[in-house]
Amino acid sequence: MTSTPASTSTDWQQWQTSWDRQQEWYMPDREERFRVMTDAVEAVAGRTPLVLDLACGTGSITARVLRALPGARTVCVDIDPALLTIACGHFAGDDRVTFAEADLTDRDWTARLPHTTFDAVVTATALHWLDTEPLRRLFGTLAGLLREGGVFLNADHMYDESAPRLNSAMNALLTTRQERQRAEGALDWADWWGRVADDPALAEPAARRFALLGDPREPRLAGARPDRPTSVQWHLDTLRAQGFGEARQIWCSASDSLVAALR
Repeated sequence: MTSTPASTSTDWQQWQTSWDRQQEWYMPDREERFRVMTDAVEAVAGRTPLVLDLACGTGSITARVLRALPGARTVCVDIDPALLTIACGHFAGDDRVTFAEADLTDRDWTARLPHTTFDAVVTATALHWLDTEPLRRLFGTLAGLLREGGVFLNADHMYDESAPRLNSAMNALLTTRQERQRAEGALDWADWWGRVADDPALAEPAARRFALLGDPREPRLAGARPDRPTSVQWHLDTLRAQGFGEARQIWCSASDSLVAALR
């Protein structure tokens, strides 16, 4: 288990809030998916669960889980040293939260965790970065980490491809609103990372992040990666094939879904 040091003089709540606002520019219904996710954790695991926050980023899900379920404990794992620095600073002094720095594509990443079994695993807007085979393998690993009856919850870019005209209309509306918000000063992904790089407390972990994962300020390559699964059905079928007894969609927007899988 590792913990990324964080400056005590930095306003970590401000960074947490800034991250949330940047993410909400892309996903205006982000809080709703978190509410449904937290409800599912409570429904399956009760009010004092041990939760693995997978690819935790700044700890947005952990913050919601602990707000709704004060008796919960969480382990936050991520590969990004900059986001982990913000998370460590935000939760400093809270003994309900521990941290691990790990690459989910490494076959032995679970060795960095302080526990071998969890009541729930939660993640949002992260696993779409993984190609098909690493994601399939990860699902099998998560089935092995959950206790019998435990739940895995994944909110991500997963499409229902059965209604392309509806999808197009809803995405067009989101784009129009985003353009208006940008004109009003909303930060996008690249802008936010530019501010991280300029902050003295985050410059060093940001430089390590850029070396490890690429510089988010650089233009992204156009087009979808063909080996990254995007359909809800692929996720449901693969979760069942990798050891989960049940799997279903429990929330969706025009472009995103929250999938729950029971061990």
